[in-house]
Amino acid sequence: MVDYMEGTGIQYHIRVKKGDAGRYAILPGDPKRVPLIAAYLDDAVQIADNREYVTYTGYLDGEKVSVTSTGIGGPSAAIAMEELHKCGADAFIRVGTCGGINLDVMSGDVVIATGAVRQEGTGLHYAPVEYPAVADYGIVRALVDSASEQGCRYHTGVVQCKDSFYGQLDPGRMPVSGELLGKWEAWKRLGVLASEMESAALFVVAAAIGARCGSVFSVVSNQERDAAGLDNPINHDTDRAIRVAIEAVRKLISRDRG
Repeated sequence: MVDYMEGTGIQYHIRVKKGDAGRYAILPGDPKRVPLIAAYLDDAVQIADNREYVTYTGYLDGEKVSVTSTGIGGPSAAIAMEELHKCGADAFIRVGTCGGINLDVMSGDVVIATGAVRQEGTGLHYAPVEYPAVADYGIVRALVDSASEQGCRYHTGVVQCKDSFYGQLDPGRMPVSGELLGKWEAWKRLGVLASEMESAALFVVAAAIGARCGSVFSVVSNQERDAAGLDNPINHDTDRAIRVAIEAVRKLISRDRG
């Protein structure tokens, strides 16, 4: 089951082969975001569409760049990264949404992850739990420079990754509520910025396969601000995070050429 079709080189899940993908890959979760991101590329075309994986490839500054959706969570994100890497990608930026934890993180802000809490299972199949999930410094720097130049309100730091959306949203009704609530309080005290579902797995997989990876998010809301009675509008606009990712890829291309 290495290839979708024996001898073709087409990857089983994403249905992409060498030559279809760029060295640089942007990874949203939602397939519907792929054409929105690809609109920022030159001459972008749809390469594949299978399951949760939609791939477009185009160009930035003459360099081939791909956008592939990963679905929700670490398992499907790891598959996308593994198969894109087999097709030639070695620099990945996860772009998506998150929920704030730290009270300073507000709806519409941008969060750039420097590392991630490994409260997920996929990474355990690649590295012991003691191994940290850390973003590539060069990609973090490119994202920070991009956000700063665009005048975004942004935060850099650790995010929390989990496998259960509702385990975070409504932990009190879970049979393991004590464990979930206790750890949530720990993340708050440790200054964790936000919660999402893919970065920890992607950072660990990238380390295991020798690739680079970073993450940038748009904050949808912050349940801790809501609980504290602070302003907390819902914001579903991801364009700011997308533009930060696009310009970061430009910077990576320039620095890699240099």
